[in-house]
Amino acid sequence: MPVRHVLLAMAVAVMWGLNFIAIDASLQHFPPMFLVALRFALIAIPTILLVKRPDVPLRWLIGYGLGFGTLQFLFLYWGMAAGMPTGLASLVLQASGPFTMLLGATFLRERVSGPQLVGILVAVGGLAVVGWQRAEHASVIPFLLTLAGALGWAIGNISNRQARAANPLHLTLWMSVVPPLPMLALALVWEGPSRIASSLTDFGDPGALGAVLGLLYTVLVGTILGSGLWTWLMSRHPAGVVAPFSMLVPVTGMTAAWLILGETVTLPEALGGVLVVGGVLLGSIRTRKPALPLPEPAPA
Repeated sequence: MPVRHVLLAMAVAVMWGLNFIAIDASLQHFPPMFLVALRFALIAIPTILLVKRPDVPLRWLIGYGLGFGTLQFLFLYWGMAAGMPTGLASLVLQASGPFTMLLGATFLRERVSGPQLVGILVAVGGLAVVGWQRAEHASVIPFLLTLAGALGWAIGNISNRQARAANPLHLTLWMSVVPPLPMLALALVWEGPSRIASSLTDFGDPGALGAVLGLLYTVLVGTILGSGLWTWLMSRHPAGVVAPFSMLVPVTGMTAAWLILGETVTLPEALGGVLVVGGVLLGSIRTRKPALPLPEPAPA
């Protein structure tokens, strides 16, 4: 890639890494399930009005929206609200890569090469180390919720792959139409109308302004700008060239969480993180007869 394209890919990774800081800020004011509904509603409304629906089978559009949009962010936001550290959340979510390869091999009969299988095992080993450390020093439930979010992302990746959209950005935007209603219904049942109403009317608490700014960052920068640039790069270069830059996302996320939020990780967690990133990178190696490629990343 030309140097300017490399810089763009790195910039997108930074945008997505900082997105976890924005999510953390939003969760200081908005309840997590309602926040997911609100995030996607802000994208869905102008999408319905201004963007033509992609010519893909409806089942794969809905599957993409339920997997990537609904399940991923339901469990990610829930996990972070329950105590999952912001930096570690950006790392654990990378488990979507191995999950995608396993789902592709199971349901699409995609062949998994030797390096990919080793990469999966290395990444799973890294996640096991991180999970063990979470269980030793804090509740393991937030870790498992975030891991479930990674599985949701993988389900979305399979649906995205099967949709085979001519314009991936239009598919990503229309995917946003799926989550708002089911997430709003879930929020009303789980979080309650009074808590939702309070988050929309009570802006006197100190974290309210940061929460709104975080939400706007997630929508405008993390999703629209980041996804737009990434899709543009993916359309001009092989996926195997662009996709590894996504490994900079947890690096950015964990560094930003350390600098901004004062989060620290234990040495075993850091070693587990290296294994996860290394395993996902190893899983992206292409053979002469490629198996399932590394899934196209999307923003948190």
